[in-house]
Amino acid sequence: MNKLILLSTLTFSLFTLAVETTKIGDVDLGVSEHSEAFLFIKNNMLGKWKGKLTQDSGNVINASYHFKLVSNGNTIREELIEDGVEMFTTYSDKDGELVIKHYCALGTEPMFKVARLSNNSIAFKSDPQPGYHKDHHNFVRSIAWEMVGSNKMIMKNSIFIDGKIENNKASIKRTY
Repeated sequence: MNKLILLSTLTFSLFTLAVETTKIGDVDLGVSEHSEAFLFIKNNMLGKWKGKLTQDSGNVINASYHFKLVSNGNTIREELIEDGVEMFTTYSDKDGELVIKHYCALGTEPMFKVARLSNNSIAFKSDPQPGYHKDHHNFVRSIAWEMVGSNKMIMKNSIFIDGKIENNKASIKRTY
């Protein structure tokens, strides 16, 4: 009987910890559920990464990426620096779907939807909602991240520049 009481108490305690919410002042922020895609990024990509990005032309530049959980755990902010130029991307869920918005050095703000998700990779395709067109705008068309172990990633993206597609690839390692 004592074992049953102990097990019940432990189960209740764990449940209580699992549903604990965060507050700002006296405002209860509640509990959020996240999509599999959000959890993939949260569980695999948080932290700082550095490496080299090879542009479509063959030019190799320095690249760094910092994925950080913000907004009470509801948004992941990626700060990226490519050849000294800083940009950022946000990842958050809306109605059970991951929404990605990239604030690009090209002067556009493309949005993405998940195209593919596996145990070790995630890929995004352009969301037509912002209204960008390859003949009129320069913008990122797709992004894909592939985990190579727990401390190395390969990033591939395709970008429309003056109506033509350019493909880039970065090999990066976790620095923390």
